Amino acid sequence: MVNKLLIQSIINKYYLGLNESVKWVVEGSTLNIDFMTPTKDVIGSVSCDNFDLEDCKLAIYDTKKLQNLISICSGELLLELTKNNALNTKLKISDLNFNLTYALSDPLLIGKVGTVNDAEWVVEVNLETEDVSNLIKAKSALSEVDNMIVTTTTNLDDENVVEFVFGDESGHNNKIAYQLPGVIKEENMKLPFNSDTLKTILQANKDMGGGKLYLSSMGLMKLEFSNEGVSSVYFMVRRSESEF
Repeated sequence: MVNKLLIQSIINKYYLGLNESVKWVVEGSTLNIDFMTPTKDVIGSVSCDNFDLEDCKLAIYDTKKLQNLISICSGELLLELTKNNALNTKLKISDLNFNLTYALSDPLLIGKVGTVNDAEWVVEVNLETEDVSNLIKAKSALSEVDNMIVTTTTNLDDENVVEFVFGDESGHNNKIAYQLPGVIKEENMKLPFNSDTLKTILQANKDMGGGKLYLSSMGLMKLEFSNEGVSSVYFMVRRSESEF
């Protein structure tokens, strides 16, 4: 049996409102899901230990549909597979009242997920639960703007910090800056990212009790979260100059 809220949390962490088609891979009671956004600016993975389903590979073509089916259930869910020869064709989902069937896709219809070579991380920041909430609030206050500049700078006490600046580069527009301490190996770094994407990732991981953020001078942001057997990691590519 798998708790409904756990499945919904796992789906939220890879779906991000964008990633419809993925493969669920269960091996030794561990679920792994690799994903890549359609625009290829985010690559990531989600894993969950002690996932009560036999070893399998499930081709999920329409995540939104699966999400809708699970939403009507409650409590602990029984997951079972229907097979045609060696191919998994249906995922059966049952609670005390509902018996649902989700049609699985042909694995060949699920696109391959790219890989990310591990970078040299020059910035490491601990994200506490409060920081996650504050970054979400900062972005929400400027919801019409999707620009965010991440810089390494100093605060009023002349301490090295990472600063997240939400808003347009123009000096005439509204801005919100949020500073966090961290391990900083490169000063005066300035990287643009999509703030909508960051907000979506943070919202999907609000239940993880904080996380870690890393930056590479080559323009890569890595976000890591882990809590109670569930882990998620995201690699987000900086924006190009033409995007803002």
